[in-house]
Amino acid sequence: MGFKEVSAEELTFNPFTKIGKEWMLVTAGNEEKHNTMTASWGGVGVMWGKNVVSVYIRPQRYTKEFVDANDTFTLSFYDETYKKALGICGSKSGRDCDKEKEAGLTPYYVDGTTAFEEANMILVCKKQYHQDMKGEHFDVKENIERWYPEHDFHTMYMAEIVKVLVKE
Repeated sequence: MGFKEVSAEELTFNPFTKIGKEWMLVTAGNEEKHNTMTASWGGVGVMWGKNVVSVYIRPQRYTKEFVDANDTFTLSFYDETYKKALGICGSKSGRDCDKEKEAGLTPYYVDGTTAFEEANMILVCKKQYHQDMKGEHFDVKENIERWYPEHDFHTMYMAEIVKVLVKE
């Protein structure tokens, strides 16, 4: 079972469910070396006349090194049977273990970056902009207390969706 390419305009998913409840994997790197992490924060929209996603990565995440070092990354989405696998990818570091193997995921290489064969949808994304979040820019200071007690603010990445692959 392979993937077929579709246009971003053909997508019909609910981003609040797909990202916030079902989660996704953010993956960067190539066949030689890559890493992935689970994410439940992000967005989909239009910026600079392009279909874009936004993802947020904390500084201590190993995957951030790969996103920073590469022009592209993938977001991949799974059905509910992969919730345990995504839990592994979100709680273990690729610095310390082979979490892909532990999660039962098979790398899928596309356009110089990496996703996973088990995904039902893959967004190949090209970085357009990034910025470190800063405490002084929070309008609601309670969000710092709740989400950043260690002041380990995310870096926000805005990326163009350059390819959409769906399971055939």
